[in-house]
Amino acid sequence: QVQLVESGGGLVQAGGSLRLTCATSRRTTRGMGWFRQAPGKEREFVASIDWSGTTTYADSVKGRFTISRDNTKNTVFLRMSSLKPEDTAVYYCAASPWSTTTTSVQNYDYWGQGTQVTVSP
Repeated sequence: QVQLVESGGGLVQAGGSLRLTCATSRRTTRGMGWFRQAPGKEREFVASIDWSGTTTYADSVKGRFTISRDNTKNTVFLRMSSLKPEDTAVYYCAASPWSTTTTSVQNYDYWGQGTQVTVSP
């Protein structure tokens, strides 16, 4: 099993930046992803990174968000810049059963508890 713990969320003004951190309980070769869920909406894909470092982004965050991983520290990051009010959501870190990743919520089997990101106008 893999336990995931997110941190780094908070309140920021539009145009600002935040860096989310996902700490894994042990070294993993799994693909990792970030998802978000706004009130009244379904959980949606934000970004993913596979074991080799290949990244994928949702169109809504391309050019603004950067996902990375430090395998020596069992950590995954999501750097968010030029934040918009529509980025407000609970952000979740997730682990894929494989070293690769997909954009589908259903293809991730371990999830963190989430961290709230609020972007004010």
